[in-house]
Amino acid sequence: MKPLKKEDVKQEVFNLYDDYAHNKIGRRQFVEKLSLYAIGGITVGSLLSFISPNYETTNLVPKDDTRLDSDYVTFESPKGGGTIKALLSTPKEMSSKLPGVIVVHENRGLNPYVEDVGRQTSLDGFISIAPDALSPLGGYPGNDDKGRELLQTRDRLEMLEDFIAAFDYLKNHKDCNGNIGVVGFCFGGWISNMMAVKVHELKAAVPFYGSQPTAEETAQINAPLLIHYAGLDSRVNAGWDGYKAALKANKIEYTVHFYPGVNHGFHNTSTPRYDKKSAQLAWERTIAFFKEKLI
Repeated sequence: MKPLKKEDVKQEVFNLYDDYAHNKIGRRQFVEKLSLYAIGGITVGSLLSFISPNYETTNLVPKDDTRLDSDYVTFESPKGGGTIKALLSTPKEMSSKLPGVIVVHENRGLNPYVEDVGRQTSLDGFISIAPDALSPLGGYPGNDDKGRELLQTRDRLEMLEDFIAAFDYLKNHKDCNGNIGVVGFCFGGWISNMMAVKVHELKAAVPFYGSQPTAEETAQINAPLLIHYAGLDSRVNAGWDGYKAALKANKIEYTVHFYPGVNHGFHNTSTPRYDKKSAQLAWERTIAFFKEKLI
């Protein structure tokens, strides 16, 4: 049987995966509901294979890219989870100190996709750090399903403190000029929003399809925002109107983009939710924003 293509799969399958990936349904219920779409020669197994992450062939930047120094570091998160492991990436050729960018993973830990984003961010002219909020639990377990389970056991405000500690790590790094931004995806989008709330020295925040702060929290934002939403992501997008009203009421600088016809996770190269055109456009906008605000 030929591999499935996007056009072979109903939108409801993507919606089901979103519910599963965000812990709204368990794996058994996910597979049971998926069976409703195993018709016309399409099997449950082929649907599972199609929708699951593929980290083998989807990285955009090789782990051993000769243009980068990329390796793991650790730092302390006194208010969060203790010792945190992170991937630190810097361009090999630097004529001066560079701005820093914190890259925040989805709700499954520091998987290969997010490490790839960290390397790409560095190639684009920044020192990047991609922490793993699963560090206190042994780190990303090599499996997204297990990663999601583990992340649920941690307090999200403690994890926010882990990423704030990453800000402090970059701020004190010898090659960083002190201008620091954050970009995050899904759970990391929420972290990016909340770092804009909590870290008044933050220079820029870019949440990709992240849930929004409360109106009271939004009033504390100091950093300019570049916000990306997926057009088909009704779950996260439902919070936008209230967020927009709070941003406007507090005269906070923001730009928002909705990408029509794409799913939550459209930037993630490892799953079929990836939309190359929208992902590339969103990333071009992200890097342009960081260069405007951090350099």
